[in-house]
Amino acid sequence: MATLVERAHELRPLIEEQAAAAEQERRLAVPVVGALTDAGLMSMCTPAAYGGAETDPVTLIEAIEAVAIGDGAAGWCSMIASTTSSMAAFLPAETAQTIYGDPQIVTGGVFAPNGVGAAIERNGVTGFAVTGQWAWGSGTQHCQWVLGGARCDDGTFRLCWFPQDDVDFHDTWHTGGMRGSGSLDYSVSDAFAPASYTMQPGVTPPVVDTPLSRFPNFTLLAAGVSAVGLGVGRHALDELNDLAQGKRPQYSSRTLAQNSFTQIELARAEAKLRSARAFLLDELDGAWATIAEGAAVTIEQRTSIRLAATHAATVGATVADAAFTLAGGTAVYDTSVLGRCLRDAHVVTQHIQTAPKLNEKIGQLLLGQDTDISMF
Repeated sequence: MATLVERAHELRPLIEEQAAAAEQERRLAVPVVGALTDAGLMSMCTPAAYGGAETDPVTLIEAIEAVAIGDGAAGWCSMIASTTSSMAAFLPAETAQTIYGDPQIVTGGVFAPNGVGAAIERNGVTGFAVTGQWAWGSGTQHCQWVLGGARCDDGTFRLCWFPQDDVDFHDTWHTGGMRGSGSLDYSVSDAFAPASYTMQPGVTPPVVDTPLSRFPNFTLLAAGVSAVGLGVGRHALDELNDLAQGKRPQYSSRTLAQNSFTQIELARAEAKLRSARAFLLDELDGAWATIAEGAAVTIEQRTSIRLAATHAATVGATVADAAFTLAGGTAVYDTSVLGRCLRDAHVVTQHIQTAPKLNEKIGQLLLGQDTDISMF
């Protein structure tokens, strides 16, 4: 049976074929959503107790990267849905089985506490009436369950799961990059979330205690976001390589591949991308080994992973920039894959978990300074 990473690579032709349509429609094409779901690439972190793959972080990153090589938006949606599925471990078992027990169900949403919840009882069930609107709802239009963070009047911060019928979607996703991810705004109004369909981040202990449930959630998310950047960067360099074999710039008798400047800059870009990828995977592997030994991931390890993830996101954009520039005027047309890679790569660096400004906090930790690590 093919591994998740192998399945992701096998889907590349379909993902590439549908990428232009996803950009046009500003959401993933239905065939791609179906193929990713069938391949288990939208729920890679679902606990084995509920029939999921319970994927280790290294495999997760390699699989997301492989999807993103085909199309950054597809990799982004696979990343969001899969990291969201890791939350299944913190829900009551019956709820988790209902939402995550069916491999055809996809979940997604936003952690940010943009909702407000009022503790109430409806039909004998205790829960919260939630109202709020969230931005960056990547792939939520193809999710059967959508979650959102809410501050509740009992003094708690909760992630709340809502069936899609309770969710309104807003046509806000008009962007430069990641157009195909469908990361529009969504909202709920007085939607009832039973208490059993909520959990408190950092407070609720895992119901299913596994190595993956003990891996820091934000660290996993940051690594996943950066994996998209690595995939986009890889796609850009592959596209440049293919283009360079035959393209002869105006007034030149040599192809791009025969041009010394192209050769030098491509070599540098390859070194940057491969190094960033190796750094990230090495740090994840070390942290996973720590958990396998029964210990907790240390703050030093979390810092190193966040450094590697932020660096990988930056490098993904850097090499996409280089490929775009080396390709010349060909790249500026809407039909150019390199144009899409350029735009998508720069969305990765805007994510709160991989933005360059995180280097300040990472530097503080490396220097032994006190700083807020609640999002680490």
